[in-house]
Amino acid sequence: MKPLLLLLLLTTGALFPRCQPSNRNTDQPQLKIALGSCNRTDLPQVLWDPIVANDPDVFVWLGDIVYGDTHDMSALKSRYTKLSNEPGYQALVHQSDSVIGIWDDHDYGWNDAGKNYSKKDSSKIILANFLNIEAKDPIMSRNGIYSSHTFGSAPISTKIILLDARYFRDTLIHSSDPSKRYEANLSGDILGEPQWAWLEAELSNSSADIHLIGSGIQYLPEEHGWEKWANFPKSRSRFLDLLLEYQPKNAVLLSGDRHIAELSRMDLSESYSITELTSSGLTHTWSQMFDESNKYRVGDLIAQLNFGVITISPDKILLEVRGEQDTLYKSHVIPIH
Repeated sequence: MKPLLLLLLLTTGALFPRCQPSNRNTDQPQLKIALGSCNRTDLPQVLWDPIVANDPDVFVWLGDIVYGDTHDMSALKSRYTKLSNEPGYQALVHQSDSVIGIWDDHDYGWNDAGKNYSKKDSSKIILANFLNIEAKDPIMSRNGIYSSHTFGSAPISTKIILLDARYFRDTLIHSSDPSKRYEANLSGDILGEPQWAWLEAELSNSSADIHLIGSGIQYLPEEHGWEKWANFPKSRSRFLDLLLEYQPKNAVLLSGDRHIAELSRMDLSESYSITELTSSGLTHTWSQMFDESNKYRVGDLIAQLNFGVITISPDKILLEVRGEQDTLYKSHVIPIH
């Protein structure tokens, strides 16, 4: 980064820096999206430089933006302020056209929390301020912080749908099995009826060519014992049924939370499949590799600091997992049809 630019970023005095328009050539039929999750502000912030080096048009937070784990909203806000003042993150915000996101548990306010977290409305305001969501935005007129964003135009318009898996989510059922934390809540819900209705409208009325659907927790994996959509099988089936019913074009699922990266793929029918990119661990990952099963996994599990990059071209979607020094850990191409 040029010294003059760094000095300018450090002396703005803004609590939450706003995205500034970039000078990209908008005639280029390509969109680049970076994404990440699980970012502790008390740990080294080593991935902002390689993320900035990828020059993303959009950055997507997939939850655990900060680790608050508190009912003290001033303490939660201070974590966001610290991240906002991080020079590498400031550079990303000022370089990118848009920074959007969804929360998971630690930035929502409490580990594995759901609908009963008492400070969820106050926490929403703090996250909205961090993401520079204006008061007139439709996000602020509804409960939760789910959202939809469309970038570009035909032939490669991209819709990013971000789902709130916290505000309405029912109670988790703890397991007596020492090998896993939770059992399935057979009747419980994740999204809540207002968000289900909104999601169906977003899918049924969409004219986008690409659909990226993000959630803090993983959609497809079933076997691990931590938080996941499969802990609420009724909601997971309902979600997958919606995808099969409306078959959004060129859909990719995005998730965080797990402190690892992996690709998963499921065939919903003979003619419709879905891929999930999990990218988690901007500042911390597993301390050692475990033999964790995932029957839907494509390739290897990655337990290194990582971020995701999605490059959308007229003929393909390129999914990448990258890390320190911009190391490429995984690359997967999905042809556009």
